[in-house]
Order: sequence, then structure tokens, then C-alpha cells
Amino acid sequence: MSIETLEAFLDEHAIKHHKIGVFDIDGIFRGKYVDRAKLLSAAAKGFGFCDVVLGWDSNDQLYDNAAVSGWHTGYRDATVLLDLATLRTIPFEPHTALLVGSFTGDYAAVCPRTLLSRVLERAASLGFEVKAALEYEFFVFDETPDSARAKGYRGLRPFTPGMFGYSVLRSTVHHEIYHELLDTMNAMDCAIEGLHTETGPGVLEAAIRVDDALRAADKAALFKTFCKALFQRRGLMATFMAKWSSAYPGQSGHIHVSLHRGGQSAFHDPATADGLSTTMRHFIAGQVRYMPEVLPMVCATINAYRRMVPGMWAPTAASWGIENRTTAVRAIPAGASGTRTEYRIGPADANPYLALAAAIATGLRGIEEQLEPEPPIVGNAYSATLQQAHALPGNLAAATERFRGSQAARAMFGDVFVDHFAATREWEDREYRKHVSDWDLARYFEII
Repeated sequence: MSIETLEAFLDEHAIKHHKIGVFDIDGIFRGKYVDRAKLLSAAAKGFGFCDVVLGWDSNDQLYDNAAVSGWHTGYRDATVLLDLATLRTIPFEPHTALLVGSFTGDYAAVCPRTLLSRVLERAASLGFEVKAALEYEFFVFDETPDSARAKGYRGLRPFTPGMFGYSVLRSTVHHEIYHELLDTMNAMDCAIEGLHTETGPGVLEAAIRVDDALRAADKAALFKTFCKALFQRRGLMATFMAKWSSAYPGQSGHIHVSLHRGGQSAFHDPATADGLSTTMRHFIAGQVRYMPEVLPMVCATINAYRRMVPGMWAPTAASWGIENRTTAVRAIPAGASGTRTEYRIGPADANPYLALAAAIATGLRGIEEQLEPEPPIVGNAYSATLQQAHALPGNLAAATERFRGSQAARAMFGDVFVDHFAATREWEDREYRKHVSDWDLARYFEII
């Protein structure tokens, strides 16, 4: 899209307000409104965005261990380039356009969107186009930000009660909000191809339609942001945290990936017994082999590891299987148009750009190294033998230590990113260890 085309779009849609922004290291959309002149200037030359958004956590607390941004940089402006291909309108903000950008220059090395772009450039150099789709589980509550805080996030009231997985009753009774979510995301070019209730009070699952990998990440990141906005506008709250209650399974953010050459699947091979090509087998082997070394890019929060408990529909070991939902990587043989891997380790709270970069880069490394996967797991992947042999790091601190020391991660993503991201996760762990939890109090207050 040219600047002239952008101006024509603004005129055609009677745009009066312009929202621009970037996604930070935690996948949070940070942005602002600008006037038309500023938008056109930013579209042509880029614009400055305070580098503090790369130097603080999800609670706006400044890192004390980061080199990229901090008091030593003076929190200067970092250049952001807008991607005009992300232009869209916001249905519930009349006459408003939205554009997403990426950090460039000195900050490109740690920009999540730019990192994914670099991984996709690597795929292109190997002759592959990458398609992807993400799907999310999220709980909806009959609460507001004020009421949830007043309750200390305890005793929250789910939007609907009971265990009603795939319930047509629930989606019919509350069809207005389902329709609004479907229509909103369709209008924002984040079309949902499937939407249904999951097992648990007030939990939904949305599968976003497949697209080129960068666009798929954009759509996933925007979906999470504007899904939450839509529900809050209705006096409700949606949460994508990985596990909000010990009583229910965690919330997944599964990642589907396929490679293509010249528009044809590089994963499908009708001549093999399972329909999987040699390329796909190498890709799976790479995903499994390097999953423990890139785990913080996917499971990036303390809470993400609460989800990784046997029997709770979340992988706890690096494994793969064919149509096996207990494994970390599920191979889906779905013919020439749909054969793909499903990276099931992903939680709903993951940054889509980083999680997708990890899922793709490790698979590409498997192709480059011509790795062969172990035999696929048949049956329950939570078996004790498998856990002992292929266990994933069990908490953020252990995962980050392994990530920081991984030469493979440094080769795939660069030293600057690995050091910066590891520092942010070490900060997250330190913040957590300062906290006295309800479990601590109930466990130790009286008896110890």
C-alpha cells in the first residue's frame, strides 16, 4: 500500500481518528492516537516511540537489569515503522483506523514482530512460505476491572455457570455476544473460523483463520486485545491468563504451522503411510528437540507453568504424535491443503509473535540439520517414562536459565534478543519470589 492509497482509504471510510501502536515483549499493545498529518508522516518516515515500552514489564514496572532500555538510555525515542498492510478499521470506534508497527534501528533486535519477520526471512531463504493459525481459550466473567480488583481477583462470577463444553444451549441463549464477537473480528480482518464453549464456567474457544505467518500473528495479537475490549464494553471481562483456577484446566493458545513451496504443501506426502513428508518429519524433530531451549518464548509467565500439569490437557514433556492431543506437538495429516503441526505447548497468555517465532525457527533448524524424530507417541504422553526422558523445565526460572545458555537459541534469534528477553524473564521471576501467596499462608501460617 502506498501513501496515496492510505489517503484514499482514509477519505473513503471518513476516518477522523487514527490509532497506531506496537506490541511489546509481553504481547501488550502499546499505542496512541495521532492526527492525520502525523499519521501520514509516520507512514512515510516512521515515528518515535519512547523506548520505555521495551524497558518495563506488564505492570509498567521498570526493569533494573536490561541493557536495551533503562535510565542509562535516557528513555529516548525508538523508531517505529508502520506496516501499511495492517491497516483496518475498528467497528466499535466510529471513523477510526488502526495501524501496527515494528521497532527498527537499534531496537530491531528485541522487537517481537521484527524477530518473527527475521525468522520468516530465514524460511524464505530455504524456499518456504509459512502459513499459521492460532486458537485461544479464554474465560469470560461477569465482572469489571473495578469489581475484580475490589475482590482481589477472588470469588469472581463466571459469565455462565457449569461445565458446558460445545454447548449449543449456551451459544444460543447468548447469541448476541457471540455474533458481536464474530462480526467484530471479521470486520477487523481477524476472522474466526470456529467459536464454541469449552469445558468450564464461562470459557470459550476461538480459532482464527489461517494466513501467512506474520499476518496470523498480527491477527492473534489484535484478537486478544480487542476481544478484551469488546467484553469490557459489555460490562464483562475476558482473561487469557494461562491458568486462573486450580479447579479447571488451563487456557491454551495452540499454534498451527505449515510450510509450502510454490503454493504447494511441503508437509504432505501421499506416498507415505502417514501422509507426512520428510520435510515435515525434520520440522517436527526440530520443534521437539529444541522446545526445552526456547520454552520461555512460549511459556513466558510464572502462571504459564501452572497449566503444565499432567492430565490437564497441557504438555509437560517434549514429545510428538499423530493426531495425539496429549503430546507437545501434534501432527495433523489433513491432505494437501491442511497437513500441519499443532504446537500444543502454547498457553493463551503467550506473545503470539514470540511463540510463533519459536515454533517456526526450531522447526526450520530441524530441516537444516535433517533431524529425525523419535517414533510418535501412541496413547498417553503423560506416562512416567516419557516425562523422565523428555521433561520440560518446570518453572520460569529454570526455563530461562536454559534459554540464556542455549547456543541454538542464540543462533536462531541473536545474542541481543536472547540476553534481553532472558533479563525480562529473570525480572519476572524475581518479582514473583517477593510475593507471599494464599497458598503460603494456608500452608505455613499456623502449623509450621
